[in-house]
Formats: sequence, C-alpha cells, structure tokens
Amino acid sequence: MRNHPVATGCNETTTPMKDREHLGRSRRWVIKVGSALLAAPGGHGLNEELIASLAEQMAALADDGRELLLVSSGSVAAGMHRLGWARRPRELHELQAIAAVGQSGLVQAYESAFRRHQIVTAQVLLTHDDLANRRRYLNARSALRTLLGHRVVPVINENDTVAVEELRFGDNDTLAAMVANLVEADLLVILTDQRGLYEQDPRRHPDAALVTEARVDDPRLAGMAGEGGHLGRGGMVTKVRAAAIAARSGSPTIIAWGREPDVLGRLANGETLGTLLNTEREPIAARKQWLAGQLQVRGRLLLDEGAARVLAQDGRSLLAVGVSGVEGGFQRGEPVVCVAPDGREVARGLVNYGADETRRIMGRPSREIESLLGYIDEPELIHRDNLVLL
Repeated sequence: MRNHPVATGCNETTTPMKDREHLGRSRRWVIKVGSALLAAPGGHGLNEELIASLAEQMAALADDGRELLLVSSGSVAAGMHRLGWARRPRELHELQAIAAVGQSGLVQAYESAFRRHQIVTAQVLLTHDDLANRRRYLNARSALRTLLGHRVVPVINENDTVAVEELRFGDNDTLAAMVANLVEADLLVILTDQRGLYEQDPRRHPDAALVTEARVDDPRLAGMAGEGGHLGRGGMVTKVRAAAIAARSGSPTIIAWGREPDVLGRLANGETLGTLLNTEREPIAARKQWLAGQLQVRGRLLLDEGAARVLAQDGRSLLAVGVSGVEGGFQRGEPVVCVAPDGREVARGLVNYGADETRRIMGRPSREIESLLGYIDEPELIHRDNLVLL
C-alpha cells in the first residue's frame, strides 16, 4: 500500500510524512494498551508480567527524554476477576459497577510496576464530554501538561462508572486519539493483540499480508478492519478511526503487537514493527484548523494597538495587559474574538478566565493576576496553542 498514496486536498497544510526513524526519536508519545493484552491468560485478572514489561520499557523511554502518557483499558477485565465473573456482563449498571471494582486494581498494578523504576504515576479518568466541553478541555490539557513537566506518567482511562455513552459505544482507542490531539502528541502507539493491520482478516485468511505503512486517509483501510473479542470493545476498525482522529493534530499512529519483546524500545529505534498510519498534516496548523471549526464566539476582547500587532505579526499568546475592554458573559474555556482598535477581528481563541475575571485583570501584567483574583490558572489570557489568527 505504501506505493499507492491517496491524494489529499490542495488546500490542506501539509509537510512530508515522517519516517519511522524520525518518529522513534520524537518526544511526546501517547501509548494505548488494550484490554485483550492486559487480561491474564484465560482472561482471569491482569497480566502482571506484561504490565511490568511495559513499565520497564516506558521507563527506558522516559530516561531517554520522552514524555509519555498511557491510555489503558482493563478495568472491566480486572473487575471480572475480582468478582469471579467469567464473561463480560451486558447490563449497563453491571458494567459500571464492575469497572469501578476493577479500576482501583488496574491503577494499583501500574503504580507498583512504575515505582520499581522511580516513576510516579497519576490516575486520570476522562469521558469524551470532558474533551468536548471547552472549559474541561482546558483544565484537562493544563493538568496533563503539568504532570508531564514533573516526569509523571498519567494513566488515563475512560470514566466508565459514569460515562453511559462511552460504555455503550465508546472505546479507549478513540480516547487515546483525543488525548493525542489534546497534548499535541508526536506519536500515538496502539498496542494490541494483533501484529498490526492486515489486508484481510488473518483469522480467516492465514496468508493475509500485513500492512506495514499506509496513508491514514486511504479509503481502503476501512475495509480491512475486524471486530474485537469479548473482553475488549474495539476491534481494528476503532484503531483505524482513532488514527484518523489523531491525524487531525498531525499525530501519526503505529498499531503494533503488545507482546512483541521490547516493542516500545524497538519502535524508538525506528524498527519496522506493526502498521504505521502516516499523515502529511503539519501538527500545529492541523490542530488549529480543527480548533477553529469548534469556535462559536461567546464574547469579545478589545485589544490595544500593541497587543493587536503582536498577535497579528508574531502569533504570540495574548496577555491580560494588552486587553482594554471586555464584552459578553463568557466562561473559562469558551471562545472569544480578539478585536483591534480599528475594529478588525485579528484572532479567536479559548480564554483561560471568565468575563468577570478578565475585567478585573485586563490591562494588568501577568504577575499581578494572583493578587487580583486570589489564584492563577494560567499566566496568559489565551495561550498561543489555543489561538487562531484570522
């Protein structure tokens, strides 16, 4: 397939696709581990040996300077073992209960495994709504970036106990892709119980060829997907869809066999393992294009001449000191338009403070925010990563 690329629209911002060696050296990875991998042989409890191996591999990557986020399934499988259930339940309330039982065991297993390598972990439970709501989106983004800054490995899972829609239709492949968008990851790695994406279902066609690399927008990929087992919710189809979501912010995806010896270290060395679903989208431009499509303005920030010039020319973050007026009743995380003194709209972005708070800090330097509000969320009013120039 790598010899038959699919054309993209001429208006899309693109860069040459990154090869495996380049991706292996990249800094920020989101690693997703599927429930079929994490289940112990026979599906009874967690595979502690695999968890220990993954922690060792990730510790080596962290020692080499990488920032790592782990999206892990397995709470239902762990809960089934703890309650002595042989098969995944169907009723929603039982799924929610068993996920709650299993989540504590899952996090405990990771905490113990990473502690052996002097790495601290943090439990982060998210729903898709957390990443769709702009205020919670900013909170989640800030929290994850802060954890990475302290060399903490966030262990992320869907909040299955309360997330009704996610339990019925969602999957952690999609969540991992959304996290990749959220933190502007350089690479999404999906570890599964298959060696990658095959041109045909290898369970029915033993001679099926492994797809080593393809364009993420190749329409033929959808026809190659299969279904998952009784422990997991996502088959290969969800992984292909997840790769398309990750590509919105320029993140390529590698789908690989999680039991491959030292799979993460070998990927870091550029070895050809699994399936690379590549993209030509330029990371920051693609993410801002996605962000711009979400924006329905809830207010206006009136800028002074200097702030308007800095935004238009340099694309820097907007500081409160450059704001001379506030219109609207927006909340933290909602989109606002930035207006120059002559009335031109120069930018739109997600604001870090609500309208009332912005009125209190406008025209003042960032160092005074804490004394004026009693706290500080961010030093910028709008961070440049959440700002789209017009």
